Amino acid sequence: MRSLRIIPRLDVKGDRLVKGVHLEGIRPIGKPEDFARAYYEQGADELLYMDVVASLYGRNSMLDIVERTARDVFVPITVGGGIRSLDDIRAALRAGADKVAINTWAVQHPDFINEAAQTFGSSTIVVSIESKRRGAAWEVYTDSGRERTGRDAVGWAREAAARGAGELLVTSIDRDGTQRGYDVGLISAIAPLVNVPVVACGGAGSAVHVAEVVQRGKADAVCVGAALHYGKATIEGLKGDLMAKGLKCRRAA
Repeated sequence: MRSLRIIPRLDVKGDRLVKGVHLEGIRPIGKPEDFARAYYEQGADELLYMDVVASLYGRNSMLDIVERTARDVFVPITVGGGIRSLDDIRAALRAGADKVAINTWAVQHPDFINEAAQTFGSSTIVVSIESKRRGAAWEVYTDSGRERTGRDAVGWAREAAARGAGELLVTSIDRDGTQRGYDVGLISAIAPLVNVPVVACGGAGSAVHVAEVVQRGKADAVCVGAALHYGKATIEGLKGDLMAKGLKCRRAA
């Protein structure tokens, strides 16, 4: 059994850490690099930075934050938002990122996944899938949950993995920021069909939620945002509770 990865998700607008509900109504919380450093010291396995307005403005504007973070944080950092070219990926890697997460541009230009994976290696390329439930299925959204695509999330996940994505970041817009639990149905519909790690995102509020999406949903890793930012949970506490439930975690710092 591989160790479960706990990944704090840090949504960024400008120079501020922000958090919303359903990817909307974002409110400022503080300096993202301060939270990133604290989570690293608590034992975070990786960090995820998402520029939540990058697609709107056609650029990622937080590479300075990533660079400052990488000076003090020594776990893998994934950067997402506004990645539209190989040069964007290079810039993120130069700033200190280890991986990049691509959503909007990948949906609009699927061949870019192949090109990016061939250029930088699949382990560098994460395809981010933001989705909402539509009846018995889930629909892919782009532009930080603002735009419908009509594309089926499960089918898109299979295609993205086949095109060379080394990991899938699967976010439930319905659950984002609610702290009411992950969409286990969404994760369990995708994870068995792909041969790459699936990171569950959206809805974490407790170790019970994490255990459920790992045991029932077969997630390989989880993102946690609001529960950490607002002090409802800590990484040490989550890992302790999860290990008590028989799940394998890297030790907290």
